[in-house]
Amino acid sequence: MSTYDVGIIGGGPGGYVAAIKAAQLGGTVCLIEKGEWGGTCLNRGCIPTKTLFSVATLATQIQDAAAFGIQTRDTAIDYTQVLAHKSSVVQRLTGGIAQLLKGNGVHTINGTASLVNKNRIAVGKEARLQTAPTESLVNKNRIAVLKSDGTTEQVDAKNVIIATGSEPAEPPMFDIDETQVLTTTGILNLSELPESLIIVGGGVSGCEFASIFNALGCRVTVLELLPTILATEDVQIIRHIQLFMKRKGIQIHTGAKLTQVKKTETHVTAVLASGEELTAEKMLISIGRRFNTEGIGLEQVGVRTDAGKIRVDSRMQTNMPGIYAVGDVASRYLLAHVASAEGKVAAQNCLGETATMDYQVIPWCVFTLPEIGHVGMTEKEATDEGYEVKVGRFPYAANGIALGMRETDGFVKTIADAESGDVLGVHIVGAHASTLIHEAAVAIRAGAAVQDIAHTVHAHPTLSEMVMESAEAAFGKAIHSLSSG
Repeated sequence: MSTYDVGIIGGGPGGYVAAIKAAQLGGTVCLIEKGEWGGTCLNRGCIPTKTLFSVATLATQIQDAAAFGIQTRDTAIDYTQVLAHKSSVVQRLTGGIAQLLKGNGVHTINGTASLVNKNRIAVGKEARLQTAPTESLVNKNRIAVLKSDGTTEQVDAKNVIIATGSEPAEPPMFDIDETQVLTTTGILNLSELPESLIIVGGGVSGCEFASIFNALGCRVTVLELLPTILATEDVQIIRHIQLFMKRKGIQIHTGAKLTQVKKTETHVTAVLASGEELTAEKMLISIGRRFNTEGIGLEQVGVRTDAGKIRVDSRMQTNMPGIYAVGDVASRYLLAHVASAEGKVAAQNCLGETATMDYQVIPWCVFTLPEIGHVGMTEKEATDEGYEVKVGRFPYAANGIALGMRETDGFVKTIADAESGDVLGVHIVGAHASTLIHEAAVAIRAGAAVQDIAHTVHAHPTLSEMVMESAEAAFGKAIHSLSSG
């Protein structure tokens, strides 16, 4: 029987990164995953979705090719080939993770797991509890695992990291069948493009899929219960993206309460509280996620949860010493890059170092068309916290390379403390916003002022110049814009 410094349940972006980090620190590590390496993000989330986004972006550019002087004829989307491309990307990355784990000396097990007692992990048939868990905690540091080949194994671990992730929420009223009524997992497995699609939920995932399938030729309708889509974004960003999506032909219904879903052999209908009925070929349910904390023995070992989520401190440790949790099951943000950061923190603490998780500078990226990127406070959040703010805006339409790319829709918005000049938040909507936002993230983390960005020479012609000019605009000093707002 093997003894490890760290036993990890779940091989997603929190779990596998924690495993590699712990191994780099000299620890012996066992990583257990019931499915594919990379978890939801790589196999059913971030990567396949953003691969489709890349296809949608290219399709949009081809549709505009004539404006560049490029003539295209008989262009069409071969969705079978699109899916093949998506699958090849996923397979390459899952294989890459397997090689990284092997190269770092991480012992890996494919199977279900349960914590048996303080320091033992069991892998095998005897791990299967009456609740039929995938990975189950039976006692503080012993994990029982049912391996994929049906055999059993037990390993001991001084520390345990739970990284079991989340799955799409499936409220019963929607009668999800993954054929007509789909989750964000099911829509990635469609073999053909639907002619029309209703998306229930106007959050990040809902709006991303709306942009993707609209660009691929589907008629898309978004239903959002709240007064606005993308409610966590800055209000000016929301207004801009909503107008742009509507201009692209996406129907958006806010304040829309769904009361019934009706299905026929070929279509699905959403019945709203207002009495309005909307019909499409498919329906996507994108209204949140449920945490994978049931059936893994948390109650048995005394790990505290709150509304299904594991409670942790800044070191990612639960109330039980030696048991940590990272990623969706414990994090305040359901973001893969946050899960990875938390995994590194937990691994360091498992190996005797002292590390804490800092959530003050977390970049957010929304892969709509155009993209959204933000870091730090919104203007409202800053004023609500008592800051007197200066706000600078710089439009894509005033940027040379954006004009050359025909990507003139969008702007960069910088929010600064009026007294100190400290950067409080940066919000970008436009082409490559997901890349541009990281300069602002570094600035905020370093405690930089807008003057530090404004006085840093930026190469010309680049999109990055807009970040500099937005910083200049916060104090009315932008060179290529007459207005700061």
